[in-house]
Amino acid sequence: MIEWIRSFKWSVQCYNFFQKKALSHNLPLYKKYGIPKRYYSAISSQDFKHLDNPKLTYDVLDSAQELPKKERFQQLDKHTQEALLPWSKNGYAVLEGFFSHDEVDTYNHEIENLLKRKQVQWGYGEKIMFAFRKSLPLYQAATNAKLQTILHLLMDKEMHLFQSINFLKGSQQRAHSDFVHMTTYPQNNLIAAWVALEDISMDSGPLHYYPGSHTLPHVLNADFDNVGTTFRNGKRTYADYEDTIQALIDQHQLEKRIFLAKKGDVFIWHANLLHGGEPMTNPQGSRKSMVFHYYAKDAICYHEISQRPALIPTHTFN
Repeated sequence: MIEWIRSFKWSVQCYNFFQKKALSHNLPLYKKYGIPKRYYSAISSQDFKHLDNPKLTYDVLDSAQELPKKERFQQLDKHTQEALLPWSKNGYAVLEGFFSHDEVDTYNHEIENLLKRKQVQWGYGEKIMFAFRKSLPLYQAATNAKLQTILHLLMDKEMHLFQSINFLKGSQQRAHSDFVHMTTYPQNNLIAAWVALEDISMDSGPLHYYPGSHTLPHVLNADFDNVGTTFRNGKRTYADYEDTIQALIDQHQLEKRIFLAKKGDVFIWHANLLHGGEPMTNPQGSRKSMVFHYYAKDAICYHEISQRPALIPTHTFN
């Protein structure tokens, strides 16, 4: 019954009506791009199909050629520079040992304390959402100055923290693109930074990813017959979306890689990089990690499948 009610766009609008503070960020952008929407309106890629899609710098130019010209890039250590150079080709960057073991221990301790104080809770399949809003150390990790510099360089624009997700177990999720969950106009104005909070083994459900897959077309509602009508969302399921992604992987014979991260490693990925989680062959094990997602300030943010605009509070840390 709940899913049936949510399929109607008016249900989204009714909920959003009481979220004006967290949705008003889109209003000047709707005006800028000529989108006739109110702050509480449902929105999807169909609302932008008549518009050009300005591309990000390194979706057009080669990062290996262009990044070395940047003064901020030149100020980075050689190890980090080498990790960032293939961004345009690969769609990801691995920063080994970015956070120290002591820093990671602090983050794990923070999560434990937040759980004990019942300020956060596990949900959505062993996930904690938005923990950075309740913990200064986690907020400081997400806004780390060097990390911010790297994100700014890769996106060639300022990025703003939107979301954190903490994991106890591996997601075991089929391959997907973050872009369908955190969609933007213009496209690809999202970037993710995943942090290993312990050494990750093969039996704990490590991340997998497909190098270069970020260059493939985005899979949106229209691509798996899920556009819907004026009043209702499409009737396809998320599994239908995953099937479409798998067909794309098979069609292009993409190579899957598995990331056996070490404690403190950071994995940064492009909004459209296909990735997921391997099966957990040790049910008693863990895969402690956290991921931060960042939006560009000048991007309209929404969830393509449910057609919900993103809720972005005016404050990021309580």
